[in-house]
Amino acid sequence: MQRSLLRLSRNLAAPSAARSVLLNRVTVVNSTRQLSYSRALFNEAKKNESTEAEKPAETEAAELSPLEQELKELKEKLAVKDKEAAEFKDRYVRSLADFRNLQETTKREIKKAQDYALQKFARDLIESVDNFGHALSAVKEDSLKTNQEILQLYDGVKMTRDIFEKTLSRHGLKKIDPLDEQFDPNRHEATFETPQEGKEPGTVFYVQQPGFELNGRVLRAAKVGIVKGED
Repeated sequence: MQRSLLRLSRNLAAPSAARSVLLNRVTVVNSTRQLSYSRALFNEAKKNESTEAEKPAETEAAELSPLEQELKELKEKLAVKDKEAAEFKDRYVRSLADFRNLQETTKREIKKAQDYALQKFARDLIESVDNFGHALSAVKEDSLKTNQEILQLYDGVKMTRDIFEKTLSRHGLKKIDPLDEQFDPNRHEATFETPQEGKEPGTVFYVQQPGFELNGRVLRAAKVGIVKGED
């Protein structure tokens, strides 16, 4: 009888152990399935986030109406045209400045060429004025008093010289006659110096040859004698 009870207890225990093993296997399988399912859910969520991040513009465009989409495109085109207009304006301003600089440079070059041509012509006229002076200075005072014809000729030459000098003066060519003026090295050329009573040192007391200037620019300095100072 004892043997029968022992066998019965063994038969009852065997199914219980098998059940425990089976339950353990089922638990492991369920855990694995839950882990795989969780991973699948995580990957799907991550994929959705990437898709949403890559296509925000498409989503926004899909949400806009056709009129709003057209308005947006027009604004973008207007921005591009504004940029092009600003570039064209900058080029225009630069070109205008370059053109004005060219105009000023051309004017200066033309003026310089005119002045040079006029200076050359004026220098030739100075010799004619000098010849009038030489002719008048060659006549002696005694001859003017005794000979009426020489006096008339002298007056005629002098009158011609005065008219000629006035004409030149109207066109900017003026004589430099610095008698009793202070010596100016920019306009005068000292040929000699000597003491003179009653005159300040450096004063022009004799004009050997008058000078000429054209529009304020000295063409020929006047050759003068100046008063020498006391040593």
